[in-house]
Amino acid sequence: MDTAITNTPGIWNMIIGAGPIVKLVLLLLIILSLLCWTVIFMKFRRFRQANRANEAFEEIFWDSSSLKELFYHARQMPDSPMAGVFLAGYEELERLEKEAGTSGRMIGTRIWLENVQRSLNNGIKEELSLLESALPILATTGNSAPFIGLFGTVWGIMSSFHSIGLQGTASLATVAPGISEALVATAAGLAAAIPAVMAFNAFTSKMARMEDNLEGFANDLLNTVEIRLFRRGISSSPVQGREMRPGSGECLLSSTGVSSRKGG
Repeated sequence: MDTAITNTPGIWNMIIGAGPIVKLVLLLLIILSLLCWTVIFMKFRRFRQANRANEAFEEIFWDSSSLKELFYHARQMPDSPMAGVFLAGYEELERLEKEAGTSGRMIGTRIWLENVQRSLNNGIKEELSLLESALPILATTGNSAPFIGLFGTVWGIMSSFHSIGLQGTASLATVAPGISEALVATAAGLAAAIPAVMAFNAFTSKMARMEDNLEGFANDLLNTVEIRLFRRGISSSPVQGREMRPGSGECLLSSTGVSSRKGG
């Protein structure tokens, strides 16, 4: 019994005994697997940081006394996608505020809200694009690794049958070692693909939840801007088309009271 156990080849011995093409396939699959696990750990950490930073920034958003105060907090929170979206909207608000004060042009509510909304949408796309980076590596590995492993297996089996033909014998003892060595490539392909597919699906779900959170925040910020425009005497109805003359009313960015807290 001990002799049988000793003579049984392990995975490592199968890899050593495989042909050069199968070894090359295994090396490629190992590289893909290492890349995937690196992406998995990095993205897991990034999403955890982003969620925590978003929670902290949202608390600051509802407690801040002005948008300008919130702007200073947002600049100090680079890990928060929500802060990035706010900065995109704030920069557009600041540009419109300067234009209303220096160019002599009158700006209606519809222009304010439409411009800010476009900036917020662009900010959301940019933040989601940053979070989505490197995820294609998981998708590519999940889709291609099983076929790469299968290629190595087919090549190994072809080599085994070629050797059998040269030896002129087809006994099980002759066929089995070569085929088992070739099947290691299929196992390696599945070992690389399964974690990649599971991680990709998990991160895709997290991306969808993040997008919902960012869109909800963008709507809250638009509501806040609309309330401030109304307080400054600018019509909230795009049909009426009342406009703000430069320099009228309080400063939109520094006036107190961001918005009322949800549920409060």
